[in-house]
Amino acid sequence: MDEIRQRKLEEQIREELSSLILSGEVKDPRVGPFTSLTRVEAARDLSYARVFVSSFAAATGAAAGSDAAVTGESVAGEGKAGSDPEGEALAAAVAGLNHAAGFMQARLARRIHTRLTPKLQFIADRGIKEGLAMNERIKGLFT
Repeated sequence: MDEIRQRKLEEQIREELSSLILSGEVKDPRVGPFTSLTRVEAARDLSYARVFVSSFAAATGAAAGSDAAVTGESVAGEGKAGSDPEGEALAAAVAGLNHAAGFMQARLARRIHTRLTPKLQFIADRGIKEGLAMNERIKGLFT
């Protein structure tokens, strides 16, 4: 498949899946309103697609946590080892989406017309969270 056509198809898949989430068709309580699909990577033969999921709540929580780390303040729940409520919420959303993957794949097949409908695999995308944390660290160096 042509690379340009594949990128367009990946973007169309992302838009269709996002509209399923926003319209409330995915009724899993773990999938919240701040869940967003950042990108889709489909195989060249469209047998499967990896869908990267991010959460706005996780990204804003990371910025607050890294800001407190720069100023030396403590964050609520920071004393617990491995306590990351934003990461847990993102993991729960990914688990909910993977649970509903078959339903979403069937709905996707009705909306896009291709020979194969890719098998969906949802993966947590922590790039936004890490980027915000890095920006806060850089800001802390110059102040």
